[in-house]
Amino acid sequence: MSSNYQTRRTFCIISHPDAGKTTLTEKLLLFGGAIQIAGTVKARKAARYATSDWMEIEKQRGISVTSSVLQFEYGGCHLNLLDTPGHKDFSEDTYRVITAVDSALMVVDGAKGIEEQTKKLMEICSQRKIPVITFINKLDRECKSPIELLDEIESVLKIKTSPITWPLRSGKSFQGVYDFYKKVFAKFDPDKERPEEISVEGLKDKRWQDWLAPDLFEEFQEQTELVQGVYDKFDAQKFLNGQITPVFFGSAINNFGVEMLLRKFCEVAPAPSERLALERIVEPGEKDFSGFIFKIQANMDARHRDRIAFLRVCSGNFEKSMEAYHVRLKKKFRVGNTFQFMASQRTQVEEATAGDILGLYDTGDFKIGDTITQKENLSYLGIPSFAPELFRKVILTSPLKSKQLHRGLQQLCEEGASQVFYPVNTNDIVVGVVGQLQFEVIQFRLEKEYGAGAKFETCAYKLARWVLPKPEHKDKFQSTLDALARSYDTLLSKDAEERWAILCSSEYALNKAQERFPEVTFARTSELVSREG
Repeated sequence: MSSNYQTRRTFCIISHPDAGKTTLTEKLLLFGGAIQIAGTVKARKAARYATSDWMEIEKQRGISVTSSVLQFEYGGCHLNLLDTPGHKDFSEDTYRVITAVDSALMVVDGAKGIEEQTKKLMEICSQRKIPVITFINKLDRECKSPIELLDEIESVLKIKTSPITWPLRSGKSFQGVYDFYKKVFAKFDPDKERPEEISVEGLKDKRWQDWLAPDLFEEFQEQTELVQGVYDKFDAQKFLNGQITPVFFGSAINNFGVEMLLRKFCEVAPAPSERLALERIVEPGEKDFSGFIFKIQANMDARHRDRIAFLRVCSGNFEKSMEAYHVRLKKKFRVGNTFQFMASQRTQVEEATAGDILGLYDTGDFKIGDTITQKENLSYLGIPSFAPELFRKVILTSPLKSKQLHRGLQQLCEEGASQVFYPVNTNDIVVGVVGQLQFEVIQFRLEKEYGAGAKFETCAYKLARWVLPKPEHKDKFQSTLDALARSYDTLLSKDAEERWAILCSSEYALNKAQERFPEVTFARTSELVSREG
């Protein structure tokens, strides 16, 4: 593996569910030589399941519920693909993954256009100024007109489009796509593993007449001339600034248009760039190693009940068995077991550089947001835990499994997809999540991975906020906590990391608490609480 960080392309794929993200992921791996055969999951009883979907519940349901890491080589580049759940109920995992990438690949269903989850994820990318490449998928089916799709991207997502390829029709009459810049026409043939790509000298080349009927060619010529006159030409700097998205058309399930996309992606997608830490800006080419934990996954290997902390390398070079510094714990440690991944399949890694994703064997020392360095006291910013929006009380179905329940809830909480709250005046346990389907996943995993059967009951809480003292009122914090514990419209609790929080039944109750206790901050994310703590 090259240790040159400039060959790294670290990216995620964003889309609405069923836009074809998992299929496109597998085809990228196929062209990168990482797998020999690609199988997609379309039903619960499918015999094969997607390479990126490794959890038991994913195989059963045919959905992605957690992010996975996929690493492969193509065209002289080392690609780190962070595959994410498309379902809105698992968006928190996706948001954190976006903090660890340098670019994104947006998949749009050509028949449906821009959908709600795509819009939300693009907002996150826009806020972080992450460059986005667009792949309009499913051209083998009847789709909206390509001009309508580009106009929808521009109007809904507020980003300029620059078509790199252009399709000739869709559905049963789909003929192929033309690359404006390479001057290549790729003919669509669903029976071919790889499409035939024909080099032409622009649209004036007489050989077009050998492939297309006169009426088809005339239609295609009119469209492409219009498109080139209306839409922006590709500008690399505007793309890197997040102002314009290059657009490709194709059919992932037929391998069509995917390699054209992959070639251009390797050419224009950014290598790792500078990262903001609390203390300073960190450059990827710096000598000393540093990175941050953006994800923790328990039980990737069910036989060993292990925990893996996923680390994004931000600077320097990592070497196996090197001594590193855990900033939050203020202690040095020897980095032993380190992995790189193909979904749940792992290989030992000897070295890595800025942009790479490492899996560190975790005995419980790592938390999401932790910074690991070679020696410097750095704290990378921007990896929050969000306040949950849905709450349920946990009821253990077998009292003899209390220990397993607490361990399971603690570990699942540390993965970042849920929050666990322990009210101070009761023995209740309250779980908070951002999406309804998370309760089903937690219940499934508690039983299958920890042997703790549990059920969830509705409760009155609608909001959670972390509580921390304002600097000038630290001496009053304990008395404020005592008053909050007696409050009838808020429930004082501790989360799984022993941080104070309140659960509220309504926005009105939260507003009343803010009025009554101006000496404390009620934080929406736990990042602020952790830093102050």
